[in-house]
Amino acid sequence: MFVSLVEIGGNLTQEQFADCINRIKAKDKSGLKEIYDEYLGYIYSIIYGIVNQKENAEDLTQDFFVKLYSMAGTMELKDSHKTFLATIARNLAIDFVRKNSRSIPVEDFTEEGIEPVSKDSVEDTVVNDMTVMQALATLSENERQVVSMKILSDMTFNEISESLGIPMGTVTWRYREAINKLRRLGYE
Repeated sequence: MFVSLVEIGGNLTQEQFADCINRIKAKDKSGLKEIYDEYLGYIYSIIYGIVNQKENAEDLTQDFFVKLYSMAGTMELKDSHKTFLATIARNLAIDFVRKNSRSIPVEDFTEEGIEPVSKDSVEDTVVNDMTVMQALATLSENERQVVSMKILSDMTFNEISESLGIPMGTVTWRYREAINKLRRLGYE
């Protein structure tokens, strides 16, 4: 159902996007379909970067488009529509994480009497078995979010800064830190 991360898209002009929103306001669902077709991968990658679970990201992506349809009548597009969409997706995912996160102490997962495994063999196994998404999961939420928006969603640092409401220096620092972590895991 969902596109691969290579097919992310999101290339409507501001005018084309505004036309789609105007069609939605007129109860013409073709406007929503056009936005959906163009931005499905983009929105999914932002949400997945925050929730880090495929099924929840898929559900939230569908919720995003339902929300976009319902709020189209009150939308006023002043800035980049891509930043606007990213902000809605980000807030939806963060709300979900806040509502569904529970802290479970690490002690609950440890078992007595298990022989420790050498650090080298664990690292080799982890690095060899990781997919790109698993590698992204090793990043902090903030780092994963910036990497998803930059690489997977093809946003500029300025767009990310505006979308997240943080200084561009913070965005570039988080991105650099994340890329360095991924390189240490063997990803370029």
